[in-house]
Amino acid sequence: MTGRIRVVVVDDQQLLRRGLSMLLGTDDGIEVVGEAGDGHEALAVIAATTPDVVLTDARMPGLDGLGLVAACTRRHPGLPVVLLTTFDDEELVRGAVEGGAAGFLLKDCSVETLGETIRQVVAGGLVIDPRVARSALSRPRPDAGPLAALTATELQVAQLVATGATNTEIAARLHLAEGTVKNHVSALLRKLEQRDRTGLALLLIRELTGPR
Repeated sequence: MTGRIRVVVVDDQQLLRRGLSMLLGTDDGIEVVGEAGDGHEALAVIAATTPDVVLTDARMPGLDGLGLVAACTRRHPGLPVVLLTTFDDEELVRGAVEGGAAGFLLKDCSVETLGETIRQVVAGGLVIDPRVARSALSRPRPDAGPLAALTATELQVAQLVATGATNTEIAARLHLAEGTVKNHVSALLRKLEQRDRTGLALLLIRELTGPR
């Protein structure tokens, strides 16, 4: 991608919406091209501005963030939508990911994290705030489904892959060599029949956070 990343900001609270737009405006690689107060207004703004990514509040009256994700999936396939929320809600995270959201962040994240998330999802990545992911993935179900074939270490690596952690971060958390982590990720891709890390993360989130 060349030029600045074009963003539409959606939040029902005008002060927060404007503040978020101003913060994003401090990043030379990002341009806020539109704002909306709810999901319905956002769809009109998206159609008019053709953004590269949508940043939306999760909880809004009318068409909320999850509804906007679903509508964008239908009307603008390939357009990444990142949800921002103050709610550390396991069901909300699951609904966002299953609905096709490209990212899920808590509103107290840093400007740097927000900018990096925008870049990652535009590049095709999936980003979930690790604090939210730890809650959502706190009760894995290794005894059923495709995860039953994983070793104990592979399951640990899988849980961290699902949070969006890099191989370096996983190696540090599990006290493993980075090359060992890379081998485990390759094994996960093979065993779970996924072609890339994004597909792997999506599958793992569904398996680790599904109905218990």
